[in-house]
Amino acid sequence: MTVKKRPSDLTSLERFNLYYREKEEPMTTGQKFKRYLWNPKTREFCGRTASSWSKITLFYFIFYLALALLVAICMWTFLQQLDAREPMWQLEKSIIGTNPGLGFRPMPPEVASSVIWYKGNDPKSQQFWVKETSKFLTAYKRDGKKAGAGQNIHNCDFKLPPPAGKVCDVDISAWGPCVENNHFGFHKSTPCIFLKLNKIFGWKPHFYNSSDHLPNDMPDDLKEHIRNMTAYDKNYLNMVWVSCRGENPADRENIGPILYMPYRGFPGYYFPYTNQEGYLSPLVAVNLQRPKTGMLINVECRAWAHNIKYDRHEGMGSVHIEIMIE
Repeated sequence: MTVKKRPSDLTSLERFNLYYREKEEPMTTGQKFKRYLWNPKTREFCGRTASSWSKITLFYFIFYLALALLVAICMWTFLQQLDAREPMWQLEKSIIGTNPGLGFRPMPPEVASSVIWYKGNDPKSQQFWVKETSKFLTAYKRDGKKAGAGQNIHNCDFKLPPPAGKVCDVDISAWGPCVENNHFGFHKSTPCIFLKLNKIFGWKPHFYNSSDHLPNDMPDDLKEHIRNMTAYDKNYLNMVWVSCRGENPADRENIGPILYMPYRGFPGYYFPYTNQEGYLSPLVAVNLQRPKTGMLINVECRAWAHNIKYDRHEGMGSVHIEIMIE
C-alpha cells in the first residue's frame, strides 16, 4: 500500500512540481499518436531525436555492410573451388553414389503415383499421356535441338564410338509404333513407355562380358536375347540390358508381349556422362503390344550391369509402373 506524503515531507523540487507544474489536459488516442509521431516540445520523431536516429541508422548501416562483405567473401572463396562443368564430389564420395536409378516417362500427374491410367476408346483421356510423352521427347527431336548442341552430336555405333568432344545422338524418329505420329500407341491400347537411367557424373557400367555367365535371376527371355545378339556381334555385350515383366504371375499373364526399341538396353557408347554439351540420355522405348484391358497390371523394369545393385523394396536398379487401360 502506497502512503501519500504530506506537503511537509516533500522536497523543494517535489513541492515546485506539485504547485507550479503546468497541468496537461488528458489526450485522446489520436492526439497521443500524433504526439508520438512528432513531439514539438522535445523535438522527437517516433520517440527519438534526430541525433538519436542518425546514430542508430549509422550503426545498422555499418553492421549490415560488414555482414554483406563477409557473405560476399565467403561466397567468392567457395565459388573459386568449384568447376563449372565437373562436380567436386563424384561417385563414391557424392551423395548420389554409384548406383543409377531407372526412371520412366510419361509420368502421372500425381508425384507419388506410378499409375498410367486411361480409357482406350476416349481420345481426351489419352491426350494427357501423349502430350506428356511429346513434351519429354522435345530435346530428342532433331528440330528441337539447339544449334550449338546439334553441331556437337555424332551418329554413334558399337564400332563407331563418339570422337573427342562429341556426344552420341538418340534418334527417336524410326522407333516404329513409339513415335508421335502414332500417338505413341496410346490410341490403340498398345502404349509405349520410355525408360532412362539417371545421370551420374563419371559413372561407367561394368557389362556382362560373357553370354555364358549371366545372373541366375535374369529372365530367360533376356538371356536368350543376349545370346542371339552376341552370336551375331560380340560388341553387343557392351550394353546395360533392360527387362520388363509383370511383378506377379497374374501380371505376367495380363501384360502380353513386349517390344523394345531401338535395343533391349542402353548401349555402352553413351557412357560415361561428363556434362558434355548437347548430351542426351539414352532411352529404351517399351511397347506393350497386347496388354489386357480392364485390369491393373503391375510392371517392374530392371537395368542389368555388374555395378547396378538391385533391391525391389528400396527401388534400386529398377522402376515400378502400373498400367490400367479401360
